[in-house]
Amino acid sequence: MRRRWVTAAASVLTIASAGCLPAWPGPAAAATGEAPEQATLLVLGDSLSAEYGLVRGSGWVALLQAKLAQTAPAWRIVNASISGETTSGGASRIDSLIERHDPALVIVELGGNDALRGLDLTATRRNLDRIVAAAQGAGARVLLLGMQVPPNYGRAYTDAFEAVFSELATARELSFVPFFLAPIADKSSYFQADRIHPNAAAQPLMLDAVWPALQPLLPAPSPAPAKR
Repeated sequence: MRRRWVTAAASVLTIASAGCLPAWPGPAAAATGEAPEQATLLVLGDSLSAEYGLVRGSGWVALLQAKLAQTAPAWRIVNASISGETTSGGASRIDSLIERHDPALVIVELGGNDALRGLDLTATRRNLDRIVAAAQGAGARVLLLGMQVPPNYGRAYTDAFEAVFSELATARELSFVPFFLAPIADKSSYFQADRIHPNAAAQPLMLDAVWPALQPLLPAPSPAPAKR
């Protein structure tokens, strides 16, 4: 069935820029002022993950950190997403991010801006592969969030763009979400006035799209010590 899209919604993205968001400390850190020993989940994305147009702390990544605080407190998130980021930008930053944060898990949410700018999809695939290879080479697991573009891009381009993600996920044996915006793409009420960026109401649904693929990558909580 032909998916109805809000205008340019799948393009996702803006030319505006924003800096990397800091890690959110876990509850123990808030209580004691000292960060507990935690594994790092690195999110490498664009405006969809950088809270573009949203109140800080209300995006899906922040909601994920709150969820992890309850279900997997051994994890902390470093949100290295930048609005307007392309796969080339992500590929140029991944080594330094790995060296700085030593992530055990990386969520890759990039590619929409490549389509928006009409960049060569061969380069998009190569950049994403570079990011994934660097993460896997450092021992991190990877969750790839796929994107799609509206039908007005033409059937050949939309199919080729979608295949960039699915083929990479297969080749690298990645955990994979085929279309990150699937729960909201055809609903204009979940987008900001620019009809491109998801609004606050959309953020829980975006997290819902990620969680089933992410949860199996998180270790089960350690059993409580036996009482003496």
